[in-house]
Amino acid sequence: MRPRELGRSLAVFAARTPTLPPATHTNSYALGSREVLLVEPATPYDDERRAWVEWVRAMPATGRVPVAIVVTHHHVDHVGGAAFLSKELGIPLWAHAETASRLDAPVDRLLAEGDVLDLDGPLPERWRVLHTPGHAPGHVCLFEENERVVVVGDMVATVGTILIAPGDGHMATYLAQLERLAALDAAVALPAHGEPIETPATLFRHYVAHRLLREGKVARALDGFGERGATASELVSTAYDDTPPHVWPIAMISVEAHLEKLVEEGRAILRENRYHRAAP
Repeated sequence: MRPRELGRSLAVFAARTPTLPPATHTNSYALGSREVLLVEPATPYDDERRAWVEWVRAMPATGRVPVAIVVTHHHVDHVGGAAFLSKELGIPLWAHAETASRLDAPVDRLLAEGDVLDLDGPLPERWRVLHTPGHAPGHVCLFEENERVVVVGDMVATVGTILIAPGDGHMATYLAQLERLAALDAAVALPAHGEPIETPATLFRHYVAHRLLREGKVARALDGFGERGATASELVSTAYDDTPPHVWPIAMISVEAHLEKLVEEGRAILRENRYHRAAP
């Protein structure tokens, strides 16, 4: 059912998007009991856009007035409707500067670390902007400190996985930001893909532990190539031997991200397009 009310001042609208399987939808959230922030103008599909517009246009009848559309980051399954929905509804678009520079849509306000977005209403809310790069350079989360609710975009998911792609993403930064989110001790996390997360600190730390275990497998796989070294594609079958081969092309991107981290930490060396374990 959509839209779905999650609380007195919180609703979710899951829209079909071209996202990474097995996920098929991206969650948009309406935050606020009178003034409302709409998070994730995600869908590029006409039928889904029409449904999204109907959802937003019905809000004033319930005493809620949208004041802005917030983009967590620039990936296509999060901004497919950004330009259209902002223009169609006459609602300003807000995003981090790194995201704005990657959007084909005018951004009315640049969000930065520490900004506070105050929403008036029967239940006043203060959403603090957290700049959380690692998955994407301009990724932001929103944290409501009184209710201890955090909107996490693509930092974690309860459907599918989070891809860290070198160039756009950065594994060490991503892991550090997950630890930061865990330290918030939020009561609920709202991901872009899947259901709300209870006791999210547990999941954030699980993500960190899982990525570090995978990094260990990448390092051990690299050891097996000795002085010859290896490419990322040569390491996938060993580092991801617990996953089916059809996911290895995506897994190779994660291997590259882990290798980049190993090089930055002095634990591996990239020489002539092959990775080698650094001497202890």
